[in-house]
Amino acid sequence: MKKHFLLKQLHAFWKRYSVSAFIAAAVACVCLLTVGNADALYILTGADDSSAIVLDDTADKEAVRDLSSQLVYVDSGNDGYEVTLKAGQTVTIHSGGAQVTALAGSETVSELLNRVNIHPEATDVILVDLSGTGATLVVASDLTFYDEAVESVPFKTIRKATSELPQGTQKVLQAGKNGTRAATYKVTYADGKLVSREFVKQSDCTTVDEIVAVGTSVSSVTSGDRISNISKNADGGGVLTFRSGATMKFSSAKSMTATAYTSGSGGADGRTATGTAVHVGTVAVDRNVIPLGTRMYIVTNDGQYVYGMAAAEDTGVRGKVVDLYYDSYSQCIRFGRRACTVYILGK
Repeated sequence: MKKHFLLKQLHAFWKRYSVSAFIAAAVACVCLLTVGNADALYILTGADDSSAIVLDDTADKEAVRDLSSQLVYVDSGNDGYEVTLKAGQTVTIHSGGAQVTALAGSETVSELLNRVNIHPEATDVILVDLSGTGATLVVASDLTFYDEAVESVPFKTIRKATSELPQGTQKVLQAGKNGTRAATYKVTYADGKLVSREFVKQSDCTTVDEIVAVGTSVSSVTSGDRISNISKNADGGGVLTFRSGATMKFSSAKSMTATAYTSGSGGADGRTATGTAVHVGTVAVDRNVIPLGTRMYIVTNDGQYVYGMAAAEDTGVRGKVVDLYYDSYSQCIRFGRRACTVYILGK
């Protein structure tokens, strides 16, 4: 894929500069005996809508031959690309801390550098910058430049937990769409070798991520689950979020006093006022405060007890009091009398 991308960039490069005063996009294989710096690595930058073009041995030679009307490749047995300059172009050359300006003839970069007495080593990199009004050459073994490339960016799927959907269900809120971005990379060469290509920033990204709502709402939680967060609404309702990730909505939160009872103690028997058998989770209420059949989640305010899931199935108390059923008298004694919060759940 990289090879086809390189050829595409070379096509774009030729189309823009074949009729301008910039570098002509002509590439040739030059024998080392004829030109002493053909082994240097060439990098072309500054062409509009093009990333840097690295002319190295990863280029598809057969495909380059197919572009012989614009790019010339000669199979001479010495692999190396060379860039040809158009006559009359002003070329600024930076090499060894010095700057030289020359007027190009119909010659290769290697020939121009030889003419101005600059002789790159095989480990040097020759950066051909086309971004200005003329061509700029930088010859160095250690080189850093910024490369801009238009890249394909596939969409990502972003999942958002929501208490508005039942656990185990999901809904696509926004369809995903693949796109492109303009990416900037910091490219560093040392001793003529690529050592790093670091992403710096992106702009003009057209990718649209898919957004999927994932349901977390449940009707009950296990006895070992605990509240990790409470979000309240202006109307007094809200959402309980548990460590498991499950959520339960509540319509109100009541500050009440909790006591405890068990069967066979204080006149209580094994049946409730609603006819159900008593069990942990059975709560006696004042039906004028909490209607029978109401589902609840109860915690003590001191944090020592989480009674958890409960239902208003029994009576025998008055006012803002809830009587919690336990299996043994000793449990009731330990619990005693405590302030608690009763979250009223939906049916």
